[in-house]
Amino acid sequence: QVQLVESGGGLVQPGGSLRLSCAASATISTLNAMGWYRQAPGKERELVARITRGGSTNYADSVKGRFTVSRDNAKTTVYLQMNSLKPEDTAVYYCNLDTINGRNYWGQGTQVTVSS
Repeated sequence: QVQLVESGGGLVQPGGSLRLSCAASATISTLNAMGWYRQAPGKERELVARITRGGSTNYADSVKGRFTVSRDNAKTTVYLQMNSLKPEDTAVYYCNLDTINGRNYWGQGTQVTVSS
């Protein structure tokens, strides 16, 4: 069973930055794509950013140019650098992992609140 431990959420003013981290309790050889989703109150969970094993990335249109997803394969960790944050970025952010054998795992979620 793989566990994902997220950190880095919190309260930030509009225009500010946060960096989320997600550490996976898995061996490097089992990791495939990793990414971040978010869910705002009353809305469906949506993809924010995703990075493949080979380093290819894709982003939601709403965060392109402001957010950057990266991974440290040596530490089985994925990051989300969030800049120029807006109130509409407020949500619970969830880490997500695909393994090479087709399994999918979720983190427990971390709250990001953008407010003045």
